[in-house]
Amino acid sequence: MFLPKKKKNKSIKFDTIKSTPREKIRKNLISLFYAIVAALFIRSFFFEPFSIPSGSMYPNLKVGDYLFVSKYSYGFSKHSLPFSIPIISGRLFYNEPKRGDIVVFKTPEDNKTDYIKRVIGLPGDTIKIKDNIITTNGKSINIEKIGDEKYKFFDVELIRETLEDNTYYDVYEFKKSVTFLNTNDYEEIIIPKDYFFVLGDNRDNSQDSRFIGLIPKNNLVGRAEVVCVSFDTEIGSLFKFWTWIPAFRKDRLFISLRPKSK
Repeated sequence: MFLPKKKKNKSIKFDTIKSTPREKIRKNLISLFYAIVAALFIRSFFFEPFSIPSGSMYPNLKVGDYLFVSKYSYGFSKHSLPFSIPIISGRLFYNEPKRGDIVVFKTPEDNKTDYIKRVIGLPGDTIKIKDNIITTNGKSINIEKIGDEKYKFFDVELIRETLEDNTYYDVYEFKKSVTFLNTNDYEEIIIPKDYFFVLGDNRDNSQDSRFIGLIPKNNLVGRAEVVCVSFDTEIGSLFKFWTWIPAFRKDRLFISLRPKSK
C-alpha cells in the first residue's frame, strides 16, 4: 500500500519595507512628542509632583519629601499650566478650598514661586492670632499639647489643632519666641472675597500670610494629596542613586496630607 505523498506547502513571501534612517528618526520624534504632550496634560490637569525644599511645614512635610498635588481640586487657572502660560482667563471649574487643606500656590510677591501652606482663613472670615491662639469668626481653634520635640537645634512643642468639623492636624510651636520676629500675634482682619489666609505648620519658621499677605484664588495651583517617597537630604537625595538606601525614609511612604478625622 502506497501512501500519497504530502504536498509541500509553498511559503508565501511578503515584501518588507525597510525604514530609512531618516524615517526612523521621524517616527521616534513623533513618539517622543506624543509622550511629552501626554505628560504635560497629566501634569497640568491631573497631578503634578513637587518636592519640599524647606522646613516651613514640619512636622507634616519634611525636607526631602516628594509628593503629588491634585491640579483639578480647585479648578484651573494659568498657574495650572507650565510656566503659567496665560491662555486661561480667571479660574475654570472652581471649587473653594476647605479650612485645613494643604495647598500649593504662587506667592503674590512675584506670582512665580511655588509655596506650600495650610489654609486657615476662608473668604469672609474674621481672623486674628493672639498668643498663638487662632480665632476665626469669634471661635478659637481648639489646641492640645501632644508633647515636646526637637526641630534642628530648637526645642518645640507638638500642638494638635482641631477644627470645627472635628478634623485635626499637628503643628510646631517654638518654646522660646523669636525676639526679632513676632509670629505669635496677628491683628484682626476680615478676609475679602476670593482670598485666603494661610499658615505654615512650623509656625515660627514660615513665610506665610502673616508676612506675604493673603493669597488670591487665581494663584492656587492645587491641593497636596500624598507624600509618595522621602529621602533624608542630609544623607542623600533622589538624584543620587548610590545614596538611596541610607537616605530612604521607610516611615514616609504614601502618607496622606489631608486632615485626619477623630
